[in-house]
Amino acid sequence: MLNLGHEIDSVAFRQLMVDLKRAMAAIHESTTGKTLAYRSAARFDQQETTRPHLDGGPGESLLMLGYEPSEIDAELEISDYAKCAFDRGLSPKEFMAEYNPMFQPGYEMLRPYTTRVPCFSKTDYQIVCINNSCASYSESQPAWQGTLHTATILTPDDSASRMINSTMLASVPAGTADKVGAEELNDFVSTSVISR
Repeated sequence: MLNLGHEIDSVAFRQLMVDLKRAMAAIHESTTGKTLAYRSAARFDQQETTRPHLDGGPGESLLMLGYEPSEIDAELEISDYAKCAFDRGLSPKEFMAEYNPMFQPGYEMLRPYTTRVPCFSKTDYQIVCINNSCASYSESQPAWQGTLHTATILTPDDSASRMINSTMLASVPAGTADKVGAEELNDFVSTSVISR
């Protein structure tokens, strides 16, 4: 988690997210020969509690989430479902099919593998990167082992907003184009439009 305090505005914050992605892609490319490409970029007001979940994406992907200051109290948790699956002799996809944590038995099974992000703040601009992968464990072909994430909204309020700037990045061969074009990315940075 990267806490940027509160002395920045939303547009500068989103531009920083774009700059951070560019730097991370360069590091990823220099160390692995692959790069990070955008799969999506959007802004939304989230005020509903979620269960542990993945945001659909390729086998090796990550979410870069930019949380803006909000009056709404919320908690963020990360669950190591890949380890939970491995401990049961399952692939991550098999675990989700057999023990989907959207339902109570799978949710309870995942609890020992879940950590609340303790430094999550409602007063600051923050960037959180979450491993959103669903690749299976392999010694011969190592791949990112993913996590699930959940948000618990403690004080929903229709008169306020809880703004999240969400980008999904995929680990792809170098030279692969972003699925988010330059114009769409510029809109992501500069727009005041909010999805709900």
